[in-house]
Amino acid sequence: MDTTTIKTPIDKNLVNSLIQKNKIKEVGTSSIREIKKLIDDIEKESGEKFIRMEMGIPGLPASQIAIQAEKDALDSGVASIYPDIHGIPQLKEEASRFVKNFMDIDVNPACCIPTVGSMQGGFAAFMTLNRLVKGKNKTLFLDPGFPVHKQQMKVLGLKYESFDVYNFRGEKLRDKLEFYLSKGDISSLLYSNPNNPSWICFTELELQIIGEIAQKYDVVVIEDLAYFAMDFRKDLSKPGLPPFQATVAKYTDKYIQFISSSKAFSYAGQRIGLMIISNA
Repeated sequence: MDTTTIKTPIDKNLVNSLIQKNKIKEVGTSSIREIKKLIDDIEKESGEKFIRMEMGIPGLPASQIAIQAEKDALDSGVASIYPDIHGIPQLKEEASRFVKNFMDIDVNPACCIPTVGSMQGGFAAFMTLNRLVKGKNKTLFLDPGFPVHKQQMKVLGLKYESFDVYNFRGEKLRDKLEFYLSKGDISSLLYSNPNNPSWICFTELELQIIGEIAQKYDVVVIEDLAYFAMDFRKDLSKPGLPPFQATVAKYTDKYIQFISSSKAFSYAGQRIGLMIISNA
């Protein structure tokens, strides 16, 4: 079949030239950053607009309550003052209250730490956990997940293991985790729930298995909760009332949670997140 005469929505020669200019060998295996740059260039050169989905931008208006509170804070002069080195008490207390209301877990306000987006929490956690105990220098990733976490590990010069959970759901997960954690070199394991990008959600049984095996081998469980309470099969929006956001915190006392404001609160631009560390 002669493909040279096929008409495309945007000139094929233009697209191919920009692919070459951006030194992309295979579009299908390119990173998010590479795809974004390529589409930016195509839009600029062609004058055509794409429906942009590569960056996962929420696109919903932020709550007026949050916007007004931020205005009031700026008007009060906070922009010119460093925050307290021990953290702002009101924020830490409200973070503790938030996880109690929406996950039904009790965490000391001192263990609730604001971060510059949950990615900063990840960077700090990886750096600390993989240097905490001699010989335990790897993080286990339960894929699929947020690819930047692995990039952070590479930047830090740290090692990691990973496997795709697709074929290891339910009780099958137990033996797979035993295989990795029994080696003794895993300091922590990470997953996102609800999952980015597949939208699977771990069941209570699976969370129990993760918690039990992690507890057995003294491994810290890291929950990436970027899509907090966005399992819309049930209403998780009522504070203090079940059902709650599912969490491994019910099954282990050594966990770290990353809570992002970007999706759940449509507050992506300010890069605000929380790192919740268990009291243990």
